[in-house]
Amino acid sequence: MAVTYAGLSGRPLSLTISTIATMGFLLFGYDQGVMSGIISDEAFNNVFTATKGNNTMQALVTAIYELGCLLGAMFALVAGDKLGRRKMIIGGASVMIIGVIIQVTSFPGHAPLAQFMVGRTITGVGNGMNTSTIPTYQAECSKTTNRGLLICIEGGVIAIGTLIAYWIDFGAHYGPPDLVWRFPIAFQVFFGVIIIAGMFFLPDSPRYLIAQGKMEQGELVLAALNGCEINDHQTQIQKQLVLDSIRASGAINQNVTYRDLTTGGRTQHLRRMLIGASSQMFQQLSGCNAVIYYLPVLLKQSLGESNDRALLIGGINMICYAIFATFSWFFVEKIGRRKLFLGGTFGQLAAMTITFGCLIPDNPKAADGAVFGLFLYMCFFGATWLPLPWLYPAEISPIKTRAKANAVSTCSNWLFNFTVVMITPVMVQNIKWGTYLFFAAMNASFIPVIWFFYPETAGRSLEEIDLIFAKGFVENKNYVIAARELPKLSDDEVDARAAEYGLGVGQETNEETEKHVEERHSPDLESRIVT
Repeated sequence: MAVTYAGLSGRPLSLTISTIATMGFLLFGYDQGVMSGIISDEAFNNVFTATKGNNTMQALVTAIYELGCLLGAMFALVAGDKLGRRKMIIGGASVMIIGVIIQVTSFPGHAPLAQFMVGRTITGVGNGMNTSTIPTYQAECSKTTNRGLLICIEGGVIAIGTLIAYWIDFGAHYGPPDLVWRFPIAFQVFFGVIIIAGMFFLPDSPRYLIAQGKMEQGELVLAALNGCEINDHQTQIQKQLVLDSIRASGAINQNVTYRDLTTGGRTQHLRRMLIGASSQMFQQLSGCNAVIYYLPVLLKQSLGESNDRALLIGGINMICYAIFATFSWFFVEKIGRRKLFLGGTFGQLAAMTITFGCLIPDNPKAADGAVFGLFLYMCFFGATWLPLPWLYPAEISPIKTRAKANAVSTCSNWLFNFTVVMITPVMVQNIKWGTYLFFAAMNASFIPVIWFFYPETAGRSLEEIDLIFAKGFVENKNYVIAARELPKLSDDEVDARAAEYGLGVGQETNEETEKHVEERHSPDLESRIVT
């Protein structure tokens, strides 16, 4: 009989997992965009008077969220492997709801700005926990053929969440003063409740469960995701590959430490962590959140638009952003990660060049070209760099360090996110068009790094990606070339090729690995439903 969770197995279970995981990134996108329409609104500034006309304070109120996200990502780095993917996601959504409640209950006469900033920081902590965990959870629950698609859908809905936030801000702007900012902030609770309710009934990642010694439960989840019985060949070969990966990464009879992130050899933990973290850093330094968070402000300060018109243009730009964010859904497996990274970088470079070039003459007609440049930037960003840095780190690291390496990548995202969000208003005020020249130069600097260091992972199982780095190390060749030369392999071929590259050879058999993994952890099994 097939194994089920919440009465679901096979494709319906996979789709449910993807839907709930995607909801976490929809909430992320919403929270990323919600401040853009209210930070300079009169109703908001009448309550939080210190932000009125103060670019630095507006930047701090906006960016404090990123510090919270950084703290949440650091918590995931420390506790992610202990709590597991499922509990971390439920905890993250719960923390976000608490932060939202603190924000919307800020009232004049009771230190409202301090309370709002504390609430925004707490909301950020919850989001940092989720964004560090959800891509890993999705990657470990997905099939090779649709892993890229599913995680790109997660990344793409960030744009949809931002779009929803922009238009809710626009509509609320015409309502009573309290509605202008309290309702857009409070609406986040809707997404958080769905995440908590959904994850309550879903299983943890099968790869995580097996790595933690919960062998029987890991087999159950693998069988449920495949829509078959535990003893089915597909379930057993996938279990064997996970055990091989655990053995090859040296995760037997030892807990994962931070030092494990710095090792080389056949597994190349350090290289893989740095590649993932660099993609998140590049995403932020490309200028995305300078546009997303501050587009209405940029339109008013750089182009002299009225507040209502700036909000309207910002909302239309977000529609383009959301439409182009679906591009990767159709092409991430066909085109591949490398070509999308490179194509997006060239497009963003061109867009920022157009923007700063049109602002140099200080001519209103030429400034219209800058609006086009910002629109073009969001289209290229949405199609490529929006989802890819959430996909790439989640799949490129091995099972031993995946949770910690992905958390490091997310920390990188939030650290540079905070930096960009803090400096953008100051840069626009002081160097004007030079702001966009800076981001153009940043995009140009990414190209050689991607070209020489980012191997292609499209169409590869997580275990095949381990082989790419083993091949590069053993044969002493560039890992980009190793990825190009390694043929696509079946599950059985992956097992044979692992032995060829010395992954785990001479250490122990799969049966011994299974025994050691089980001995390393408590045998406690969570409840399950078997039909």
